[in-house]
Amino acid sequence: MLNKTFDPATIESKHYEIWEDSGIFTARPETDKPKFTVMMPPPNVTGSLHMGHALNMTLQDILTRWHRMRGYDALWMPGTDHASIAVHMVLEKQLAEEGKSRSDLTREEFLEKAWEWKAYSGGTITRQLRRLGATPDWSRERFTMDEGLSRAVNRLFVQMAEEGLIYRANRLVNWDPERQTVISDLEVISKEVKAKLWHIRYPIEGEEERFITIATTRPETMLGDTAIAVHPDDERFKDVIGQFAVLPVVGRLIPIIADEHADPEQGSGAVKITPAHDFNDFEVGQRHNLEMISVFDKQARVNDNAPEAYQGLDRFDARKKLLAELEDLDLIVEIEEHMMMQPTGERSGVVIEPMLTDQWFCDAPTLAKRAVEAIENKESQFIPKQWENTYFAWMRNIQPWCISRQLWWGHRIPAWYGPDGEVFVAADEAGAQEKANAHYGEETHLTQDKDVLDTWFSSGLWPFSTLGWPDETPELKAYYPGTVLITGFDIIFFWVARMMMMGLYVMGDIPFKDIYIHALVRDAKGQKMSKSKGNIIDPLDLIDQYGADALRFTLCAMAAQGRDIRLSEQRVEGYRNFATKLWNAARYCEMNDCLPQAGYAPNDVSETLNQWVLAEWAATVERVDQALSDYRFNEAAETLYHFIWGTFCDWYLEFTKPMLEDQGKAEEIRRVTGWLLDQILTVLNPFMPFLTEELYEQIAKRDEGDRLIAGTWPDYADLFDNAAAVEEITWLQRLIGEVRSVRADMNVPAGAKIALMVKDASATTLHRLESYNAAIMKMARLSEIRPLQGDIPKGSIQSVLDEATLVLPIAELIDLDQERARLNKEIEKLEKELSQINGKLSNKGFLANAPEEVVEEQKRRAEEAEQTRQKFSDALKQLSEAV
Repeated sequence: MLNKTFDPATIESKHYEIWEDSGIFTARPETDKPKFTVMMPPPNVTGSLHMGHALNMTLQDILTRWHRMRGYDALWMPGTDHASIAVHMVLEKQLAEEGKSRSDLTREEFLEKAWEWKAYSGGTITRQLRRLGATPDWSRERFTMDEGLSRAVNRLFVQMAEEGLIYRANRLVNWDPERQTVISDLEVISKEVKAKLWHIRYPIEGEEERFITIATTRPETMLGDTAIAVHPDDERFKDVIGQFAVLPVVGRLIPIIADEHADPEQGSGAVKITPAHDFNDFEVGQRHNLEMISVFDKQARVNDNAPEAYQGLDRFDARKKLLAELEDLDLIVEIEEHMMMQPTGERSGVVIEPMLTDQWFCDAPTLAKRAVEAIENKESQFIPKQWENTYFAWMRNIQPWCISRQLWWGHRIPAWYGPDGEVFVAADEAGAQEKANAHYGEETHLTQDKDVLDTWFSSGLWPFSTLGWPDETPELKAYYPGTVLITGFDIIFFWVARMMMMGLYVMGDIPFKDIYIHALVRDAKGQKMSKSKGNIIDPLDLIDQYGADALRFTLCAMAAQGRDIRLSEQRVEGYRNFATKLWNAARYCEMNDCLPQAGYAPNDVSETLNQWVLAEWAATVERVDQALSDYRFNEAAETLYHFIWGTFCDWYLEFTKPMLEDQGKAEEIRRVTGWLLDQILTVLNPFMPFLTEELYEQIAKRDEGDRLIAGTWPDYADLFDNAAAVEEITWLQRLIGEVRSVRADMNVPAGAKIALMVKDASATTLHRLESYNAAIMKMARLSEIRPLQGDIPKGSIQSVLDEATLVLPIAELIDLDQERARLNKEIEKLEKELSQINGKLSNKGFLANAPEEVVEEQKRRAEEAEQTRQKFSDALKQLSEAV
């Protein structure tokens, strides 16, 4: 017997252990079943489950379970990422608490600590994924620095280096002075800040008292200026192009050049060029073969390329000193208040410094061409489609990818240097030594490159390295390319683009056919979750309180394509109530012996109610199938919710209660109800696996090992089509709904029973009223149902249902005058609220300055208030007509 209450905590761990031990998660490449492959975005080894993970993993798990039940050999490939910078931050924080820094340790000592940390925390998120009910093939779990994946990384690096797609060069990069490493463009956060724009005069050589004025927000970089640029068509500077200016304080002569980078409409029309400290200036420097002078070291302190008085100063201290000296020299013309976008490190929070350094680069522009074509040619598609525009914008303007990082934890670059700086790239030290010996003609000492590879380089290999590449494995043949990738928009360039480029280069084929980009999970007010705002919702807390099923169903039901999720605890509580509703329905079925019967299939039922509910169920499953095929997760969840809560629980079970007393009808009702309950559990299982598995186990005797997770997805074809039954019961629902609506709108007391008179009813309507009299009386709370031949009684509310007029005399049950007064008061209150909201929405200042989520909230409130006002107005009109 089912317990009176549904308690998720008591059933979740029990079922998960059984599922995992059963081997049902395991993919079997040797089978001839159709294949379904989804690659788990590997969470950081330092991470724990956050709401973005919960959404992503829930959607992947629903698809995986659905495909397994449909007869697919499904591989959901799990794993974790070594997360170079994240691990460094954790360990360096720990060292700081001990009064130490990374420099106090050898590389080997630091790596030993990193592996210890991985062993300690690496399984945290995978344990948490189990709590969510995720069912990847844990037997194949990979780590981006395990032996097989490391071999793949080295193999590919060597191959690409030999083909010139990886090379070492001196280029400008984003340098994080705090983390002491290169970071990618997407790890740079631009923050709008108040700043100053200094207008500074540069003397023109040989022309006394003649200057050329530039404007800059970073005067400290002047120390590395190597030119001044003016637009070639700017008449103001025609006579000075080709001359030299004197770099203030430094005294070095720098050329005045013509380049279209200079905008005549901006500032004075002349711009300083510092190729070693500005990305645009770097391009200008390359076009004009300018000297590139770096004036900062790795800590962003002034180096010995600057005047001695500045050497060793922090860049911002150097700015203060330089401005004071320029002031003394009377070279500052003007200082403007200025808003600017300042680049800061995503993790460190410090101002990023463009730095000219020797780094390893990947020829991303070459690799990107084929990756762009793959989307253009529909070999792979983004869902929703608009995200392909983001992909194209990045990929068509891609720059060489800096793949080296000045860290210790990660894949060490497989390159060794001879005593003269000659580079030998090989998969291992022995291979490099062999190349060096051949080059030098004798045994020569080599030193390996100290840097590691960007984490995204190894992650870019994930779809094939996890399947055994570079070996030819059964897994690689069976599961590449994958079916779908599910990920967030924030790593389209970080990860999706990398996998596309690498997959096409290595495998000659796309890594996945569909790329589903899910939205962002925000708080209930539409704000992005962050620690600083204190609005983070922990998925594990919600699982503890409401169960994994409630959280999973909430996320799925809210996962509308292209729309961010506004998550609130109340929504999760609401879907916990949905789970309780189904639990209680199952208990009702159990108490009334409406349980599954072995071997029964409702292929030939006579009762109209059964014909209707089977037709509705078949249509529901068809809609769920289509929604999941189209990655419309919210539509799939909503379709099931409305059938289970509404059609099955609120209508079918209520309709059939009186029929269970009828010996001639009860047996068919019990058989159909039990069969339908079993089918509901099957189809709901991918969404709410714990609840459905528990009910499936308890409501019927099953064979040993018969579990819902290994069940078969139903396919009814046209078996249950019955338009006549659907039309008849839909009419019945409309009738009861009309009466209920009048009762609610007119504030009729819940316990009061009212009469229903039907005027101008057809023979069909009268027959239906007689056939379903007991159900209508009970569900609409009626005292009687009878045809009306004469005039409509005073104090009645009228409603039209097809050809018939429904007449409900309510004057004796409510005070009409009092009800009119109440409705007028409610309407007045709503109109006042609408006026205030519309005032805000018509205020241009409010629309321009209020956060987007605040504006959307006001629009939603206005819409809801207008709907409620209209409903009360309609009710008031009906009361006025009730004479």
